[in-house]
Amino acid sequence: MGNRRIRFDTQLTAPLGHEAAATAELADQGVDGIFTFEGAHDVFLPLVPAAGAGLDLDLMTNVAIALPRSPIHLAHAAWDLQVLSRGRFRLGIGSQIRPQIERRYGAAFAHPVERMREWTLAIKAILACWEGTAPLDFRGAHTSHTLMTPTFDPGPNPFGPPPVLLGALGPRMTELAAQVADGVLVMPFNSRSHLIERTLPAIDRGLALAGRPSRTEGTRGFEIVAEVIVGCGRDERELAAAEAGVRALLSFYGSTPSYRPVLDVEGWSELQPELNRLSKAGAWTAMAALVEPEMISTLAVLGDPAHCAAEILHRFGDVADRIAFYQPYRAVPATTAALLDELRHLQEAGRE
Repeated sequence: MGNRRIRFDTQLTAPLGHEAAATAELADQGVDGIFTFEGAHDVFLPLVPAAGAGLDLDLMTNVAIALPRSPIHLAHAAWDLQVLSRGRFRLGIGSQIRPQIERRYGAAFAHPVERMREWTLAIKAILACWEGTAPLDFRGAHTSHTLMTPTFDPGPNPFGPPPVLLGALGPRMTELAAQVADGVLVMPFNSRSHLIERTLPAIDRGLALAGRPSRTEGTRGFEIVAEVIVGCGRDERELAAAEAGVRALLSFYGSTPSYRPVLDVEGWSELQPELNRLSKAGAWTAMAALVEPEMISTLAVLGDPAHCAAEILHRFGDVADRIAFYQPYRAVPATTAALLDELRHLQEAGRE
């Protein structure tokens, strides 16, 4: 880990209208930042009261689904949240999968990597226009932006333009993130083997293609955010609830064909079609039952705070700038605080 200070983020999950209080509670637990997930609610709106809480926390969308939105919509939301958070916002965007984009959002999915390239570059071009560094003249095959009159131009952001990070799993999207984005969000359904064998080489290729500094040079201007599914408990009751949530989330991710490469690396390829079949039948309990203990220990982190902290840093501590936790259960605040204490203790020990 050297002298790097890894920062730790967790998901903001709060009933509507209670985001500010939940943000304060997470700050008390010791997190460095919070992120929202585009699930049953909008991904941007909860961050408005979170930013208004006035706490020293970084905020991030993880992720805003880009393709159904125009780059201009994403740029405006990011500019506003950068001001509200006083310069502590990151715009995390992602592509999602074809059935969700076409059947739920009713948007086009064809050529997702090429579209995400254009969306990322278009957002950055719009933000640059508002900063006054270049006229708006982005022309792509899938989106073009060439008009910006004063009525619609907010002007330079007093805190500078927000970073744009790209969620990625496959080699092409990961390589793209390293070429054009300010950082990569390494998807949480992952393993140490997949990270080393697939993700990091793709990042290295992308940085080299873009002429950016390599990871060994410190990846100046490029941030690696490793995401991990965490099940942390201090007693049997807490661990049982955490394990149930972790199993359910792993089975959900594993049912998606896009995530099969992670299972391929670990030798579990045959599981993905079965999980997919069960998901189409709505057999969620049966799906979770197929997740073996070895899968949990390889693809997620489960245990007491000391064990989880050691596993998280073993898996990501030598590569990540930030680590984002997914806790798919009702996490106990004191337990999360204990996990963060352990992580920081191990980091400090590693610097000595």
